[in-house]
Amino acid sequence: MDYSSFLQMREEFSLLAVMIILLVYDIFAGKNSTKYFQPVAILLLTAHTILNFVPRDAFHIAGGMFQYTPMQTVVKSILNVGTIIILLQAHKFLNEDANRIKRGEFYFLTLSTLLGMYFMISSGNFLMFFIGLETASIPMATLVAFDKSNRKAAESGAKYILSAVFASSISVFGMSLIYGSTGTLYFTDLATLITGTPLQIMAFVFFSVGLFFKISLVPFHLWTPDVYEGSQTNITSYLSVISKGAAVFVLFTLLIKVFGNLVAQWQPILYGLAVISITVANVFAIRQQNLKRFLAFSSISQAGYILLAVISGSKMGMASLVYYVLVYMFSNLAAFGVLSVIEERTGKVRMDDYNGLYQTNPRLSFVMMLALFSLAGIPPFAGFFSKFFVFSAAAAQGYYVLVFIALLNTIISLYYYLLVIKAMFLNKSENPIETVKSDFPLKLSLVVCTLGILVVGLISTIYSQIALFSFGM
Repeated sequence: MDYSSFLQMREEFSLLAVMIILLVYDIFAGKNSTKYFQPVAILLLTAHTILNFVPRDAFHIAGGMFQYTPMQTVVKSILNVGTIIILLQAHKFLNEDANRIKRGEFYFLTLSTLLGMYFMISSGNFLMFFIGLETASIPMATLVAFDKSNRKAAESGAKYILSAVFASSISVFGMSLIYGSTGTLYFTDLATLITGTPLQIMAFVFFSVGLFFKISLVPFHLWTPDVYEGSQTNITSYLSVISKGAAVFVLFTLLIKVFGNLVAQWQPILYGLAVISITVANVFAIRQQNLKRFLAFSSISQAGYILLAVISGSKMGMASLVYYVLVYMFSNLAAFGVLSVIEERTGKVRMDDYNGLYQTNPRLSFVMMLALFSLAGIPPFAGFFSKFFVFSAAAAQGYYVLVFIALLNTIISLYYYLLVIKAMFLNKSENPIETVKSDFPLKLSLVVCTLGILVVGLISTIYSQIALFSFGM
């Protein structure tokens, strides 16, 4: 085998180079130089994104263990942009005295999880997939418990790692059954060898649990609100957006490339998971007073909507899924960005605390309103177009009842999103949250998210280009 072929893993080696540069900088930089750590990290990650932004022709290396398609570049670029936004929003948190000495660790762990997601996305073999899954999951557990002074963070880290270990164990057991029934772990070989025997169906169910866990689908969602509430808000947003986006794309890819012959089995499973995830999450979101738990159930509901694209199993479904992840990234990170700046300055995260927020923080209130409208799917914001495309993908395959149930649930979701907007703009408070001053990196991140919410849905070429790449999935 010609080892020079590994140089085609351009995105992975580029990200690894960024990680090594930041690690060396963190080790050898003096105290005066560390204040430039975040700008250097963001510039390097931005340069990495730009250099790898243009998709290439499809290829595979290592006998098909690593497979590349142009759509993967689109997904990786979306994850890169989301990570940059999160790093901008974490500026205040990382510059606190207690966290300044751990700043290098935060970036290295964050980019390690991103590298693991890269390997998951480009895997052509279940062994490669599992390596990527664990490379993404283990540093993520460390990030959840990153704030050592917070007892809830330690508790959340323990809950996350125990749940992740349990889910990974079941998935590995499913992989072993797949190997035992077919004699291979390569996706291209499995596409013809999986014929729908009872053992293979059971193997698929066990394997899927690991991805259902990462996506936070009901009933594998119980860890989500507790972990979201306990971990630092910027880490919560990373877990909610970046990790989920990668897992959903991988799920769609595996269902088509590996389990295509089991479509009659996995479509009813996804049908039930979509209905129960959207409905249960919406009902529980209404009951929440802590906004981090509120956004946790919101993210579970959004995962259910994404399944409408997955269940279609079509090129239109792939395009609508990637577009949905892009829009969801801007909308969710905008909401978490507002939440993080208020929590860091005031320590307030309850919905009642947001009463009268518009009186003292009109700009933050406006950004939060746009984010929630987009998550609810209100036109003309980008969230409306993303929901329209996933509904269209499901309807094109004849899932009219599922689309109707999802549409009914959008009414419920609009109600609980309006509860937050009502608190900010209509509810009166004698002691509203004081005026919060945001630093420049956070302002920049919110501007980017706001532009994404307002513009992505109106520029039709964005979806058209994504749909073009989906033909090479």
